[in-house]
Amino acid sequence: MSAATTRSRTPRTPDRLCVEAVELARAAAEEAAYPGVVGAHVSAVAEGDRVVTHFFESKEPGYRGWRWAVTVTRASRAKNVTLDETVLLPGDDALLAPEWVPWSERLRPGDMGPGDLLPTDAEDLRLEPGWSGEDTPPPNSVVSTEMAELVEAEDADVTDRAVVPVRGSITSVAEELGMRRARVLSRYGLHSAADRWDEGFGAKTPMAQAAPASCVSCGFLVAIGGSLGQAFGVCANEFSPADGRLVSLSYGCGGHSEAAVMPTPLRPAPPVLDSMASDEFTLRPAETADTGSVPVSDLPAADLGHS
Repeated sequence: MSAATTRSRTPRTPDRLCVEAVELARAAAEEAAYPGVVGAHVSAVAEGDRVVTHFFESKEPGYRGWRWAVTVTRASRAKNVTLDETVLLPGDDALLAPEWVPWSERLRPGDMGPGDLLPTDAEDLRLEPGWSGEDTPPPNSVVSTEMAELVEAEDADVTDRAVVPVRGSITSVAEELGMRRARVLSRYGLHSAADRWDEGFGAKTPMAQAAPASCVSCGFLVAIGGSLGQAFGVCANEFSPADGRLVSLSYGCGGHSEAAVMPTPLRPAPPVLDSMASDEFTLRPAETADTGSVPVSDLPAADLGHS
């Protein structure tokens, strides 16, 4: 093992003069904050050769568990300790702000109210392109050949073919339309249900009045069969207050799929140091009468080689 490796693993011994400069460090911390906020001295940690950081308790409200850290140092063979840096740092049990999360990930079902807009991401997995104008249905379409074969295979696995109506017969069509029941809703029953549903999720509700568009053009609307399907559908937007409810086609909310496109969330820029400021340094000491130095005006002019 080399000597360099041995030294790197050996804990540094704090510089004695830097460790004793507690009052200097406290004065720097009180200047950065104000008197009364800086608490007792906690510890002194060696950061390097002749570099020590003093930690003080912070009594400032809202910064529980934080500590004032003041780093002091001194030059080689010098006895004067100078200030290096003063900063407020969190401790092990410090109260910290939660990790920054984009608003789109903080949103929860039920957070949207009247007048709110919920932009939809262009690549939202809950939506897919509608009619494209092509004759060939997409692979996931209900009328595609692949999906029809898959449905028949699943039906053969979980149902008894002996009791399933022949596909394409009048019985199968009646079953799909819901006509093989002993009794169905009358016209009065249909109107009563429509009035109830329209009262809760209709065009006259405050949410629909403030919505940018109606449900009839929303991609989250699931169509229903029967005569009620001409005026109602099922909402499938988990962030909408009508999620899983029958809504009127004239109803609407801020979660409309085409209301807006979700912008890319902006992350806060990391903090930077101000490197544009300038510090003034005196190039020569001030002239005094008793110094004995020669005034600048009495010095002979330097020969620069000009004619």
